[in-house]
Amino acid sequence: MSGSLHGRIALVAGATRGAGRGIARGLGEAGATVYCSGRSVRGRPGTPGRPETIEETAELVTAAGGVGIPVQADHTVPEEVERLTERIRVERGGLDILVNDVWGGDALTEWGKPLWEHSLDNGLLMLQRGVHSHLITSRFAVPLMLDRAGAIVVEVTDGVGAGYRGNVYYDLVKTSVIRIAKALAYELRQRHVTAVAVTPGFLRSEQMLEKFGVTEATWRDHIARDPHWAESETPMFVGRCVAALAADPNHWRRSGQVLASWGLAEEYGIDDADGRRPHWAHYIDPLIDQQWSALVDRARSEFARRAPNVALSTDRASLTLEADGVSRQVLEPELFFSMASIPDELYKRWERAMMTR
Repeated sequence: MSGSLHGRIALVAGATRGAGRGIARGLGEAGATVYCSGRSVRGRPGTPGRPETIEETAELVTAAGGVGIPVQADHTVPEEVERLTERIRVERGGLDILVNDVWGGDALTEWGKPLWEHSLDNGLLMLQRGVHSHLITSRFAVPLMLDRAGAIVVEVTDGVGAGYRGNVYYDLVKTSVIRIAKALAYELRQRHVTAVAVTPGFLRSEQMLEKFGVTEATWRDHIARDPHWAESETPMFVGRCVAALAADPNHWRRSGQVLASWGLAEEYGIDDADGRRPHWAHYIDPLIDQQWSALVDRARSEFARRAPNVALSTDRASLTLEADGVSRQVLEPELFFSMASIPDELYKRWERAMMTR
């Protein structure tokens, strides 16, 4: 990968930490010039409680072999984004790689609360930060990319599927950026610009390391408490994968798709910073199979006891249970954290449906 993006100009919006910082570093490692934008600068953090800055990210990009350029910008403010993209136009003449990774919603997400209990202000701010910012950035950055050979827009999301992601606002943000990529792929189809969405796996970000009380050097200490952590990946992993994709002259064939770090790593032969090659799907799918089989057994036992004449049908692909036309789609996390209540819930839904027939 060294030098494969030499001479290419990139903008990583939301490069302060996490996947954004990892992608900026990955692009730098491949030789790109990377404008690292975000709100947090030294002495003026944009996210309370987080010490990372865009200057640090730019320094890491340069240390990796590229050219890192920090630019403070709030991507929810069109005027600031317009100034940023005008600077790139004046200094570089155009843009080859745009990565939309602005998020800023972790502290706003009220997990476990339905829409009617969730703070409306927090929810709408999540949409502003995680969706509006992406639209604003693309509005001003994409014109710098039109008809440039090999240009690519990357929308960073969470997850490849269409299933509910555990919170209405979080779900809207992460699925909306996928739709942005798909829509841009269509609108850019004749202007030689690729647009994709990319998700990391279980990300070993600065915030997650801090939450679990470990460092990058001691991250394995948390595996005993959470076995899934064993298949986690550093932000550099998705960064190297995005860099490999951007360097591929045939990436236009993937336009409009939702791609995952583990799939890209397999395709391009990418290893993580620690030498591993984590593959979230290979790890989690067999565990889902086990939990799904256990849930199906529980559900069949429940109906055999309470409604023996009702046939239960199941669909592993969509994780759906169905009893006489009454269905319940199961979320993957439910299989691991709240499976026991699902058979009773399905039975009660079936019972209510029978009362109205």
